[in-house]
Amino acid sequence: MTSREFKVQGSKFKVQSLVIVLAGLVFMSACGGSKAENKQPNAKAANSSALPQSFDVTTAAAIKRELPQYFEATGTLAGDEQTDVAPIIGGKVVLVGVDLGTFVKKGDMLAKLDDRDAQLRLEQAQAQLSQQEATVRQAEERLGLKSNQKFDPLQVPDVRNARAALNLAEKQFRRYEKLLESGDVSRSTFDVQKAQFEQAQQAYETAVNVARQNYAAVQTARAGLQSIRVQIEQAKKAINDSVIYSPMAGFVADRPVDVGEYVTTTSKIATIVRTNPLRMKIDVPEQSVPSVKVGQTVSLTTSAYPDKIFNGHVARISPNVNTTSRTLTVEAEVNNSEGLLKPGQFATARIAQPLTESAVMIPARAVRTEGNVNRVFVIKDGKAEQRLVQLGRTDGDMVEVKTGIKENEKVATGNVDKLADGSSVKE
Repeated sequence: MTSREFKVQGSKFKVQSLVIVLAGLVFMSACGGSKAENKQPNAKAANSSALPQSFDVTTAAAIKRELPQYFEATGTLAGDEQTDVAPIIGGKVVLVGVDLGTFVKKGDMLAKLDDRDAQLRLEQAQAQLSQQEATVRQAEERLGLKSNQKFDPLQVPDVRNARAALNLAEKQFRRYEKLLESGDVSRSTFDVQKAQFEQAQQAYETAVNVARQNYAAVQTARAGLQSIRVQIEQAKKAINDSVIYSPMAGFVADRPVDVGEYVTTTSKIATIVRTNPLRMKIDVPEQSVPSVKVGQTVSLTTSAYPDKIFNGHVARISPNVNTTSRTLTVEAEVNNSEGLLKPGQFATARIAQPLTESAVMIPARAVRTEGNVNRVFVIKDGKAEQRLVQLGRTDGDMVEVKTGIKENEKVATGNVDKLADGSSVKE
């Protein structure tokens, strides 16, 4: 290779190297610019997150209100009246007219027993009745008596005739007795009249005895007739008793029998419970006894209907204080016209007292509850200040705050779930 060719090749190598270096510089410059551009948005985001977030809230001032005092007790609701219905007679169940939960009125049929035996006894007694009535009529006619007429022997024809004959014989005897004394008749003639008089006396007594015997037969016949009438009434009653009716209006709480079962007078056909009103026993503390009166208002709440208040009144008050618990038992009647409450349900009752007491109240929606912790956010100078509070009674949509809030302090009532202690707010 000549020196000239070597110089040309060296120049080409330098040019190529220069191009490579320039290309690298351009690439590095492009990468550096890209990194700078990528870092710019992150810086803006950092600056943006550093700014404090503000929440729009509604507020309400804590107010002081006079609330009525009351004492609270828990208990179990019971039916106003409950009865187990049993049959009056025993027999086989042929029909059941109700089921569990059925509402019945007083006099509605619960079940029916087989009454065929009673029907047969009724037919037999009715047949005997006609026969016995004929027997009584015949016995009464022999004595000349009318139906149910009282006995008087002198009303019997045979007795009347015998009495008339006796009266005539007695007159004759008395006349001959005087004639004998005056000597106008002989002793033999007098003795004939005396014998006739004694015979008439005996005939009268016999007629009276026969009439009495016949009247005894009438009495026996009448007694037999009355016995048959009693049998008829008993058969009719057995037929009526074969149908078991509800003794009151209410719901069927239990119906343990079915068709085909044989029941006795000790068997339970159904349990009927009256659910309006309901009853609830409340134990009143001894110190509150003077303030409890019959007719006082009682309010009830249940877990089944937590947002509904049921009204009642004090119906009965026990005369004795329990020596163990030092409480007085009060029975309240609760209106249950809607049928929402059920016997056996657990309820909380409140009995209002005549006195009132001051309480700090805030809207219930201002409270944020987490577990057993109740939080309220007080708004001051555009900031939310978290307070832990102890709640008390409720009054409509207001709730009592026993600790943590003072009167006239403003509390957040909107966006409460988004607030934290120190949050910036706008009212």
